[in-house]
Amino acid sequence: MTGGVVEHRGRRVAYAEYGPAEGTPVLFIAGAGCGRRMSFAGEQLDDYGVRLISVDRPGLGLSDPDPTKTLDSVGADFAAVIDCVAGRPVPVVANSQGAPFGLALATTGRASRLVLASPIDDLGCPSVAALLPPAHREFVSAIAADPDGAMQDLSAYSAGALFDMIMADYPPSDRVVYDDPGFRTMLRTALADGFAQGAAGYARDTVLATSPWPVHLTRPGVETHVVFGGDDSVHSPDRGATLAGRIDGATRTVVDGVGGALLWARPEVIVSRLGVPGT
Repeated sequence: MTGGVVEHRGRRVAYAEYGPAEGTPVLFIAGAGCGRRMSFAGEQLDDYGVRLISVDRPGLGLSDPDPTKTLDSVGADFAAVIDCVAGRPVPVVANSQGAPFGLALATTGRASRLVLASPIDDLGCPSVAALLPPAHREFVSAIAADPDGAMQDLSAYSAGALFDMIMADYPPSDRVVYDDPGFRTMLRTALADGFAQGAAGYARDTVLATSPWPVHLTRPGVETHVVFGGDDSVHSPDRGATLAGRIDGATRTVVDGVGGALLWARPEVIVSRLGVPGT
């Protein structure tokens, strides 16, 4: 792993690089509480010819906090990273809670293609919220009613608590990934790094991602693929059917035999949609 920081609007935005230095650059936006320490495909990146650039959202890892952080401001931060490390638009993969930030980045024109891998849904959308279990719907409603209060509550989280929550409930088809010691070590390391500045960055991300997304994010202006595991009951109540239908021109694929661990269990499914030569 190598990496660096980019200065943008007086703040540092940190990133790490995985895979061959001469590979096609692909920006990766990880899920909740994680940043540049999270990656996927491992040694297969060499076979794919992909140089994976994993980024820290503000307040996570080594990226400076941004008290006025929005989905669009983070998209602009990541656009600055792309300008620095690639100098041209690149394919983008956004996983789980990273999805709305990936859509915001796409609207800057710096994404040549966008793949939403097991993306969190727009839970503030009424038609999606209506499909949620009661407890989850109440959580979404509580954030909408008092986002500052929700920020305070979420700021009590720790890296260990979030790890335990992720590992508390997953389908048998995800065991091959989530029970793997190497994956667990990577996730623990990524979360510890993501919470190194405290939980405020994670809390703000969660409030932003759980609140209704700005309508312009449904018009990313770039080829967009929504990819879900068929056993995924965590990220979306209808496995992205409503989400894909709301994003202009998006395609949706459901992969059988896997849940939310899709990105690590079947990385070739994601990479095949990036438009990388030879994949």
